[in-house]
Amino acid sequence: MKSGESNGLDQMLERTGDGVFVTGADERIVFWNRAAEGLLGYPAREAVGRPCCDLFAGFDDNGNRLCYRGCHVTTLVRMGEAVQSFDMRTRTKTGRPVWLNISVLPLPGPNGSTMTVHLCRDVTATKELLTLVHERLASSVNGAGPAAGSALTRRELEVLRLMAQGANTKAAAEKFHVSPSTIRNHAQNMFGKLGVHSRLEAVAYAIRHKLL
Repeated sequence: MKSGESNGLDQMLERTGDGVFVTGADERIVFWNRAAEGLLGYPAREAVGRPCCDLFAGFDDNGNRLCYRGCHVTTLVRMGEAVQSFDMRTRTKTGRPVWLNISVLPLPGPNGSTMTVHLCRDVTATKELLTLVHERLASSVNGAGPAAGSALTRRELEVLRLMAQGANTKAAAEKFHVSPSTIRNHAQNMFGKLGVHSRLEAVAYAIRHKLL
């Protein structure tokens, strides 16, 4: 890529809201934007020139290492194959665990080589929420179990169905011609019977145990 083209790309990537880092054919980082610094805490002067696998040392959901020399992403890029976006667990400069969703874009580099653009976004909150839901579901299975669903009243099941459809408290109250406080009471009673603590957990439990 010509120098002018490279400078234009650098300016474009610097302005994007996602964290962006670019690796060369030797898998070393050649570009690191401010959003990447915000995500991981490393300034560009500490990131550029390092092998990306050394900086990230990432793992997948099952604890399998994703970052190593000649990793799966590098292999696919060299083969000219598309790389699907993926989630990776890594740590910031201060050691704080963080989950990143990463998209990969190969671009032509100098002398016929290939540069790899990585766009990163923080999905830690989503991962933690899913973990919480799974833990609650496991607790329900080991504790109350599917029989808890049979303890729900007809109206509580109706409220649960509306929750699954995305209806809020006001919409449910209008549907049944009752006050919002009555719907909230039904919801709290239902949560107690199912052993959950939120609408999301209740709907997840209901889907898992085929209550709807």
